[in-house]
Amino acid sequence: MLPATLQFIIAMIACAINERMQRKLDYAQEEIRVLKEAIRAATGSSRISFTADQRRRLAVAGKELTPEERRKHCQLVKPATILAWFRELSARKYDSSSRKLGRPRKARDIRKLVIEMALANEGWGYTKLRDALRTGLQIEIGRSTVANILAEAGIDPAPEREKKRTWKRFMTMHWDSLCACDFLSVEVLGLFGAVRYMVFFVIQIKTRAVEIAGIQVDPDGEWMKQIARNLGDPVDGFLRGASYLIHDRDPLFTEAFTAILESEGVGCVKIPAQSPNCNPHAERFVKTIKYECLNHFIFFGERHLRHVLKEFMDHYLAERFHQGLGGQLVKGQAGSANDSGTDAPIICRSRLGGFLNYYHREAA
Repeated sequence: MLPATLQFIIAMIACAINERMQRKLDYAQEEIRVLKEAIRAATGSSRISFTADQRRRLAVAGKELTPEERRKHCQLVKPATILAWFRELSARKYDSSSRKLGRPRKARDIRKLVIEMALANEGWGYTKLRDALRTGLQIEIGRSTVANILAEAGIDPAPEREKKRTWKRFMTMHWDSLCACDFLSVEVLGLFGAVRYMVFFVIQIKTRAVEIAGIQVDPDGEWMKQIARNLGDPVDGFLRGASYLIHDRDPLFTEAFTAILESEGVGCVKIPAQSPNCNPHAERFVKTIKYECLNHFIFFGERHLRHVLKEFMDHYLAERFHQGLGGQLVKGQAGSANDSGTDAPIICRSRLGGFLNYYHREAA
């Protein structure tokens, strides 16, 4: 027999452990009730659809409980349903009628390949996918099999997939010829106080090259039409070779502005309202130029602003290492360390009074 004091201590510890476990169980049950209420509010029904794997897991776990425990703790399904699932699971391996008839399923790697090809080629229908697998990859497969694989994976037919093309997919498809533009504002001190200048820039998404297309106090439609002519010039326009220009819904992007660019083969794509994340590269450039340059200067007149912008853009294009390009320069420069060797003297090129610096080795 244990001493009375030790028995009391053991009983107290057991009671404390049991109390903590009960609190955890009460919280879990309350969480399940809240989940059911949320599902009922979202779908209008408290019924939850379970997959075959989920039913199996609940059946196996629920069978281990006593009838009293099932009545008390089963929240998502009724105890009788748990037992019915378990009986079905137990009888399945002895039931020969559950064996499926017909051709065996395609190998998992082939099914995965069909899904990958369908997602990568939104315009390919069942027949084209079948032909690509048969002729190009020598994989024997039928059109109906392709349709069944995509249906089981929840992938719509080709016409529906094209209607649901995502923004990320659009940018990936046109990555090599995609540009974006935006405005940034700069406060400049004048004779009669501060004046806000609007700086319009265009950026090539793939190369991160940027051009300051114009600077104006009060830009209007006529000014934007001239900007469009300059950008779309077939000889030296910044948008020559571009297919699309992404911009927001600012009223300055008028129909005339769009028509001029479209006449040069550049389509204008408006991002949804209040969604700057759809134009991330332009937004990132605004943050970069303000953080690394503009926020550190007080501008005295338009001439001063233009000088600072020119110096920063020269630094940005040829002397600044970009994380989005793997630490490379937008424009490769002669006389880099790769050509000069490690014994060549180090030279620092400074701009704006030493505010912007670029270190390189002297060319041999």
